[in-house]
Amino acid sequence: MRTALITGANQGIGYALVAELADRMDPDDLVILTGRNSERVAAAASRLQGKGKARVEGRVLDVTDGEAVRRLAVELGGVDIVVSNAVGPLEPGKTAAEQVDEFVDVANLGAQSILRAFGPILRPGGRLIVVASSLGTLAQLPEKLWDRFDGASLEDVEKVVEEWRTAVHDGTAAAAGWPEWINLPSKVAQVAAVRAVAAERRTTDLADGTLVASVCPGLVDTRASRPWFEDFSQAKSPADAVVPIADLILADHVDPDQYGELIRDGQVVPWKPFITQ
Repeated sequence: MRTALITGANQGIGYALVAELADRMDPDDLVILTGRNSERVAAAASRLQGKGKARVEGRVLDVTDGEAVRRLAVELGGVDIVVSNAVGPLEPGKTAAEQVDEFVDVANLGAQSILRAFGPILRPGGRLIVVASSLGTLAQLPEKLWDRFDGASLEDVEKVVEEWRTAVHDGTAAAAGWPEWINLPSKVAQVAAVRAVAAERRTTDLADGTLVASVCPGLVDTRASRPWFEDFSQAKSPADAVVPIADLILADHVDPDQYGELIRDGQVVPWKPFITQ
């Protein structure tokens, strides 16, 4: 029996990925759908009951509560697939300082907590995935900031995220070179956190067929993306967007060139500008 856990899964990409995995996994497998609102989690899990082959179970999990994340990892004891997908809202018209805390707490601290708690209990041959974006590359930052993330440990990434958050609040972020749109440093930090964890685990993981990676679903028509884009003619539905992610998760073999990298539609998105990988 395999166990998969998806965060931020009561709607959008997370919900679609739960449905896709449940449809493609085996009847004795379990897909755990998590979110922080108990009513929405229960309703989402109920909608998927009996729709796929694998069992679907709803669990309340607030990824900003690091202790709750650790408790769930201890309770489960071992997992085969973990996808950190939870993201906080961003609204046009609000300042970065008004939004940075909730966004960072969910997207960055949440992902970091998932990596720390579930990495050690990932079974051999497992998948540890963070849903990020093609915006999560060093090309989105001034070159003077690259070394803050390139080759950084997870502790380094966590420290930089907090320094950046503080700079947003005290008004010094722009002078330090940070982009005004907080989604950019956040996504870079997400990918950097995955790269940090992968660097420590690479040899052992590749030997037993385990994959640690971040993924980019592309432009997807979701509640979170609608306020930011006017043209959705080329956007994917959540159901379509998760197919290549599920393909990566359920692949029989791990491509060493994809290990630790940001993957979009099966292809590596280069971490550094002008470097072919």
